[in-house]
Amino acid sequence: MSQGSISARSPMTYSPRILDLPTSDRPRERLMAQGSRYLTDAELLAILLGTGQGPGKLSAIGLGQYLLQSFGANQQNPLMVLREINFAELIKISGIGPAKATTILAAIELGKRICQSRPAERTIIDDPALAAAALASELMWQSQERFAVLLLDVKHRLLGTQVISIGTATETLAHPRDIFREIIRQGATRAIIAHNHPSGQLDPSAEDLELTRQLLSGANLLGIPLLDHLILGNGDFTSLRQTTDLWENYPQGD
Repeated sequence: MSQGSISARSPMTYSPRILDLPTSDRPRERLMAQGSRYLTDAELLAILLGTGQGPGKLSAIGLGQYLLQSFGANQQNPLMVLREINFAELIKISGIGPAKATTILAAIELGKRICQSRPAERTIIDDPALAAAALASELMWQSQERFAVLLLDVKHRLLGTQVISIGTATETLAHPRDIFREIIRQGATRAIIAHNHPSGQLDPSAEDLELTRQLLSGANLLGIPLLDHLILGNGDFTSLRQTTDLWENYPQGD
């Protein structure tokens, strides 16, 4: 097949070898220089794959893109499919043999175990990443929206977590009354609230922002500081305290 020929079954039939790319564009070099967060999903897969091939002799990056396209058929979230894939399914994909499949599966399992690990009770929660880690097992990869609260004492030490409500794939219901009732019932004096977006899109909705305003106002009245509102999904999170001006408008006695 010529370089310019593209089959209907595979939209990618040629991509340059990683060694042909400028050093600054190679996935391993980019990871070392910039950090893993700045790599695309295909680039992260390319590092695991090591080499390419598959339809049209793809590069490792091209093969990673091909995998994601295969997983994303029927408008599925490719990372959600990848998270649940097994060995037999992987080796059916052109370009993926036992060595590549086992490497990918080992990385997925390690990622799951990391996400499911959580800070020990009484850990001081002084960073949004720690709060997200404490809530990841309840929220991060769920197919339905869930709303949860992270319970802290006056020194910001972790007392526990509690799922307040479970919604549908696109919405969840949480009332400030139910949230504060649980915080008070558990004897917490500080709290962080969180919910997940199963789509992986982490931008807050208008409803998310309005609920946060209500909770910040209620927290002031009750004297129970609300330290943050996190949105989790697909292995990442965002902090509304860091990305909005809500806490400037509703100052909390941290």
